[in-house]
Amino acid sequence: MEKMNKAFEKVKMMVGMEVEDEEQQAAALDNENSFAFMDDFNRNCTLTTKQRLYGFAICFATGVTCTLLSMLVFLKPIKFGITFTLGNLLSLGSTAFLIGPKRQVSMMLDPVRIYATAIYIASMIIALFCALYIHNKLLTLLAIILEFGALVWYSLSYIPFARSMVSKIMVSCFDTEF
Repeated sequence: MEKMNKAFEKVKMMVGMEVEDEEQQAAALDNENSFAFMDDFNRNCTLTTKQRLYGFAICFATGVTCTLLSMLVFLKPIKFGITFTLGNLLSLGSTAFLIGPKRQVSMMLDPVRIYATAIYIASMIIALFCALYIHNKLLTLLAIILEFGALVWYSLSYIPFARSMVSKIMVSCFDTEF
């Protein structure tokens, strides 16, 4: 009976009715406030389908172009790190045009890919920090390698069973038993 009451209260919350339990109301209010900024941002960023496709295409094409142009300066790790990271940021941001910034952030913070997202964003910050402030070619190159690996792992999180398949392949390839 208690499960039925809880389910009924959840349905009430979804419909917008008042719930008697103060603890559940506080939890619902906290959840609502946590995305209040993103809700306001989404309301102010209403675009037509055509505008969304143009924004995606321009942002994605610019990101891919920056990533490809970074290969021209591969021997200069600092310039490479800046252009490669800028290309990744633009490509990542391009999907916000298609699905919206709120959904993009919620998908990135999904429990399945929260660690991949954190490592990917941290590696971009580290690469830019090493390139812009430290000016160390070796550290920048290591940060770019980490960034590329994080990008691949993050991208695989959107394909069902891809990460487990790649993990099994890597384990079988690098198995050192004789």
